[in-house]
Amino acid sequence: MARKFFVGGNWKCNGTTEEVKRIATTLNEAEVPSEDVVEVVVSPPFVFLTVVKSLLRSDFHVAAQNCWVRKGGAFTGEISAEMLVNLGIPWVIIGHSERRALLNESNEFVGDKVAYALSRGLKVIACIGETLEQRESGSTMAVVAAQTKAITEKVTNWENVVLAYEPVWAIGTGKVATPAQAQEVHCELRKWLHDNVGAEVAASTRIIYGGSVNGANCKELAAQPDVDGFLVGGASLKPEFIDIIEAAAVKKN
Repeated sequence: MARKFFVGGNWKCNGTTEEVKRIATTLNEAEVPSEDVVEVVVSPPFVFLTVVKSLLRSDFHVAAQNCWVRKGGAFTGEISAEMLVNLGIPWVIIGHSERRALLNESNEFVGDKVAYALSRGLKVIACIGETLEQRESGSTMAVVAAQTKAITEKVTNWENVVLAYEPVWAIGTGKVATPAQAQEVHCELRKWLHDNVGAEVAASTRIIYGGSVNGANCKELAAQPDVDGFLVGGASLKPEFIDIIEAAAVKKN
């Protein structure tokens, strides 16, 4: 089953109105493979979601960087899935390692958030990944399997889920998992999905890689059979994000 290449740009806590307009202009002027070949989603901070959505051309979509675990109410500072749906925001990133580490979001909490967002009609980029200490101790698969299991326990329909494997040691560090390392984890994850969720979900679910992806390494990573795209951090704020989107063409060869 062919899986459409997916490129997400996580802008994190960056930008001014002028800067996000400039990034949107760069994207709008870019010549990239068609929607049939690649799905492109960018994730600005909450305050810029509607601005970016109004500026971007129709084949690029937007994602929120987080949403609350249930319906809104007395949860100061949080944004509900219902609010995102109301604004016409189709995607949300959930479980990013920065939130897991800095805000102590547990595997179970992330699983609950993914399930609730899906139940409201959002599509979810669900993030998983191990720390350097966990990798060096040989527990990479145990860690990412546990993170994925917490999602599978709450989710029955995987049609609107993209799994983003982001080794924490490679995020913003300049260190990148080698193509072989990325492929190994993606392949094992797909086997895990096959054995624990089902063959169809394993074959159709897109598993994307995140962690210091840039214009120089994206094509080699994209060539790996189980790498279905990228979740890009810092490089998504730069013109080289276009090169990363263009890496989707590797899959056609």
